[in-house]
Amino acid sequence: MAIDYQKEGRIAIFTINRPEALNAMNVQAARELHQAMVDFRDDPELWVGIITGAGERAFCVGADIKDMLPFLKEHLQNRPWAMPDTPMRGLELWKPLIAAINGLALGGGLEIALACDLRIASEKARLGTPEVMLGLIPGWGGTQRLPRMIPQCKAAELLLMGKPIDAQEAYRIGLVNIVVPPEAVMPTAREWAETICQAGPLAVRAAKEAMLRGSGLTLEEGLRLENALEAYLMGTEDFAEGTSAFIEKRKPNFKGK
Repeated sequence: MAIDYQKEGRIAIFTINRPEALNAMNVQAARELHQAMVDFRDDPELWVGIITGAGERAFCVGADIKDMLPFLKEHLQNRPWAMPDTPMRGLELWKPLIAAINGLALGGGLEIALACDLRIASEKARLGTPEVMLGLIPGWGGTQRLPRMIPQCKAAELLLMGKPIDAQEAYRIGLVNIVVPPEAVMPTAREWAETICQAGPLAVRAAKEAMLRGSGLTLEEGLRLENALEAYLMGTEDFAEGTSAFIEKRKPNFKGK
């Protein structure tokens, strides 16, 4: 399997499992990622996802040049949506995703991380978008997400020059949340996932939806979206449980209902 998909309680773990190719994404890996992400989206028992790469060298170095790029060249001009839907493009997913960046995150690999909500980077990680050196541009959202996450001049530096940056620079410009020793990447990701799992899952998803959808709206439109989502949450069992637990000074038992 190119994508190792595991379930640990409320947490789904997706491991890009092609270490011999520095976890480059081929067509099969993209299809397996789609299938795993759909299962994660539709499984009510899963609340948070973690994406990482197999081995110690790479998170993902992007598209497999020998496999993926010929496929894209053949299909994209006439069938621009030939690729399976993923969080990078086409798959609407409000459950939170954490990128555990254990090594190189280049091209499509960085774009996978950008499609996540939180990014934990190894001290040895290097991140970049080298596509222009191949005569291409990032095709999984890099040109759109980078300028929305970091200063436009830094996004331009990454996109136009094609040179990677190290983990500390990625942290300095706000591209990753935290930098940790290599051996702490997955433990930190699990710790963060468990923290999220303590909150009401419907509230977490609504917060993500409001944040992401609202970024493309005017402030007035965003506030209306926020109000609609809050009104929905107030009618859920989780809201009743959360408020009761607070009054009774106990931990809430959220059920995602």
